[in-house]
Amino acid sequence: MFGSDRFGLAAERFARVFGTPGFLAGQTLLVVVWIALNGLAVSLRWDPYPFILLNLLFSTQAAYAAPLILLAQTRQADRDRAQAELDEHHRDALAEHYNLLLEENLKLTRHVAELTERLDRR
Repeated sequence: MFGSDRFGLAAERFARVFGTPGFLAGQTLLVVVWIALNGLAVSLRWDPYPFILLNLLFSTQAAYAAPLILLAQTRQADRDRAQAELDEHHRDALAEHYNLLLEENLKLTRHVAELTERLDRR
């Protein structure tokens, strides 16, 4: 059920990687290199200060990142809900089983008490 569609799986992988220290370090390195190349290589200044192209790239990244992260969170919430339902069913089954065991134990205890009473009468 979960993970059957490729897009959802890709969104979850993206969301898992997006906030990692490695991703943030890589993005920081990219920004430093971008600014350094634009500042030092005067003849290559494809995005001079105030770095409009870099801002556009970050805006595009944010425009896609937010919905992908929300999609991944929705899918995780669906999995959590399904797991909670399974847990509830399992707890109910265990409670029923324990109640049956308790009833059997009560029957046996009454039977032992009855036998003990018979023995005491003799």
